[in-house]
Amino acid sequence: MALHFGMEAWLAALFGLVIGSFLNVVILRLPRQMEQDWAAEHEAAIRGAAHVAGSGRAPAYGVTLSTPRSHCPHCGHTIYWYQNIPVLSYLVLRGHCAHCKARISMRYPLVELATAALFALCVARWGTNPTGLAWCGFSAALLTLALIDWDTTLLPDSITLPLLWAGLLASALQWTTTPLPDAVYGAVAGYLSLWLVYWAFKLATGKEGMGYGDFKLFAALGAWLGWQALVPVILIASVLGLIAGLALQFTGSLREGGYIPFGPFLAGAGCAAMVFGSDMMVDGLFAFAGM
Repeated sequence: MALHFGMEAWLAALFGLVIGSFLNVVILRLPRQMEQDWAAEHEAAIRGAAHVAGSGRAPAYGVTLSTPRSHCPHCGHTIYWYQNIPVLSYLVLRGHCAHCKARISMRYPLVELATAALFALCVARWGTNPTGLAWCGFSAALLTLALIDWDTTLLPDSITLPLLWAGLLASALQWTTTPLPDAVYGAVAGYLSLWLVYWAFKLATGKEGMGYGDFKLFAALGAWLGWQALVPVILIASVLGLIAGLALQFTGSLREGGYIPFGPFLAGAGCAAMVFGSDMMVDGLFAFAGM
């Protein structure tokens, strides 16, 4: 894996900080927007106004990605542009609201820094060309999905499905090294494999072990990485999930029902496959198991 951290990579990191700031908005607001849309559809169905539910419009009182303006969740104070500069504003304000002095979550700058690092890595490896930009988009989508799923156990179709189609399109345009047949087989195998596991588990236990969003995310990973990467990705994701589950159980931090969303670990394994390649991932897993 050849990396060249020149000026282009540093510029990509700066751009990643800006995109990371937007991802924070998506991570926070998209689940709320989905919930209010479901509520609106439910209300419309009860009233027999199916045409209202099918309009795709959010209620006037609802949250969108652009409205209302960014504000402190504690006091409602509007955050001005100079208080919303990625990472820098957090440091200047020392992690507190400028108005009420309530603490601001460390997640915001961490997401911005993570996005910057991923963008710099993609550009350092592939350059400022369609391939590098495609992998930047891939990594940003996975980061967003991982955090939304961790918070809400939701993997929005509005991200997973475009990510799937983008992987197939990138393959068709030769923006990735994954041949189109491998991308198609990867998407199909990714979806069907977890779908079969879901139904086998449900028939055996009467419980749902995962959600349909996991199928779509795994299909998207197959479209981007090819069918050959699916086994390494699922193995790494399972190991990461097991380690996280044991750590949360040991610290008493498991959520009600002991459920841990699988999406964050699929996303993490997908990013690892992007960075290291599936073969190196398998070698690393066997080396870890042999310790």
